[in-house]
Amino acid sequence: MSSLDQDQRHHPSCREKTLASDSSDSRELPSQQLQGLKLASHAVLEEAQQRGRLKCSKCGGSRMFFCYTCCSLVGMSLQDVPTVKLPVKIDIIKHPNETDGKSTAIHAKILAPSDVTIYTYPCIPEYEKDKVVLVFPGPRAVSVQDMMKSKSSVSKVDPLQRVVFIDSTWNQTNKISTDERLQDLLQVELKMRKTCFWRHQKGKPDTYLATIEAIYYFLMDFHEHCLDEEYSGEYDNLLFFYSYLHSIVNKAKTSAGKC
Repeated sequence: MSSLDQDQRHHPSCREKTLASDSSDSRELPSQQLQGLKLASHAVLEEAQQRGRLKCSKCGGSRMFFCYTCCSLVGMSLQDVPTVKLPVKIDIIKHPNETDGKSTAIHAKILAPSDVTIYTYPCIPEYEKDKVVLVFPGPRAVSVQDMMKSKSSVSKVDPLQRVVFIDSTWNQTNKISTDERLQDLLQVELKMRKTCFWRHQKGKPDTYLATIEAIYYFLMDFHEHCLDEEYSGEYDNLLFFYSYLHSIVNKAKTSAGKC
């Protein structure tokens, strides 16, 4: 049984959905940050793209690569894509008004199914504040480097067990981020990272990351500063779909003369 199924059993009132977020105008984006990643071969995605959209066997929706409604692969098997083992559990709280299909958080659930759980707000599990952190920018947020100094939950005695991310357009995050059930959690901000997302939201700084970027960069910093180990691409495959979609968008822009 996956962590999704287990948590659904413990929180039966929470109907988990796949998500959509980070939607807005596209812009030309740098790709240097996606260079040099240790990724599984994209050949399976190239073949799937050549075949075109297929019907999801569960809901019948027309999909490419995966179904964001059923959280399952389309035209591929689990053996065709990488599986990533994470050092901590990840909870993603999705805003209920988001349009399915534009989120990057679904990538995390498909690629790290045993470690990632998605909830739709107002469903939020009960958290032990000393063992959980919330990744979200704000005046009281600390860096991952400072997290060990600020919270006993990341010590070797009482290890960090779960990390919470909010999946929503930035204009809609306030309702979730200010929910009283999250107020006691230490807030962590990835201040030195810049987004490569092709749906970057107009008027927001480039340090506002897509959900899969935030998860990836947090785990990179956690690996180096909390596990005290040199990072060697252990979580790069979380960007398996993201990096391929990024390349498709850039190619389309080039063909249209926008790059």
